[in-house]
Amino acid sequence: METTPMTPIDADAASAMWRDYAVANPGVAQLFDIYEAEQFGDSAEMADELLALILDGRKRATSSHAAEYRNDGDQFPAIGSHWISCDGSGIPRAIRRIVELRVAPFAAVDAQFAYDEGEDDRTLESWRHEHWRFFSRVCAARRATFSEDDELILERFAVVWPPEVADAVPLQP
Repeated sequence: METTPMTPIDADAASAMWRDYAVANPGVAQLFDIYEAEQFGDSAEMADELLALILDGRKRATSSHAAEYRNDGDQFPAIGSHWISCDGSGIPRAIRRIVELRVAPFAAVDAQFAYDEGEDDRTLESWRHEHWRFFSRVCAARRATFSEDDELILERFAVVWPPEVADAVPLQP
């Protein structure tokens, strides 16, 4: 399967989206005054596919390989933090706010979390199969090997912006 590299994120458009969100939600934006902009996956196609699941309300959880944060020198996500989700072309499309976070080994992910990730047929079996393939591929690119004992960051989120795709969750600072 041929894949297309992702276009870099449009930082100006992400800043503009954040400003609009901050004006509409000043208390929350002041308390959590920073955000990260990101694209899901490792190809433009995957970024677009996963973003579509977020925009249609099916995807309200995501997982990431904890070692990637350590290797890149990045801080782990935190409850209350905001992430601007961009499509494969780097265009920001939604702001997510982390509402739950835990760290667990790959083997400990449960069926409810797999369902909340909203991918494939939403079963734990398909989650394990597809995420094993993804994390193995990402690790191999770093010359590492993925294992069932590797720690994952498991987060649940609410979509908070723009209003036409936001969840009906009241925001509290």
